[in-house]
Amino acid sequence: MLGSMFVGLLVGFLAGTLTNRGERMGCFGKMFLGWIGAFIGHLLFGTWGPIIAGTAIIPAVLGSMIVLAIFWRRGS
Repeated sequence: MLGSMFVGLLVGFLAGTLTNRGERMGCFGKMFLGWIGAFIGHLLFGTWGPIIAGTAIIPAVLGSMIVLAIFWRRGS
């Protein structure tokens, strides 16, 4: 549980930094973004790249970037 929380926070932070969106989401928002992004990324891109706590990081970040691009506006 703690590992998935850390990975979700890491993935959400990376996606927010790369897309320049979701600046005011907070830690829990970025953690949930990472979890949702990991789910979407796994469905779309499979599991490849480095794996931490059972989560493939690159597809998870790509999935989180897609979620951010669709649902969050810049500066919100």
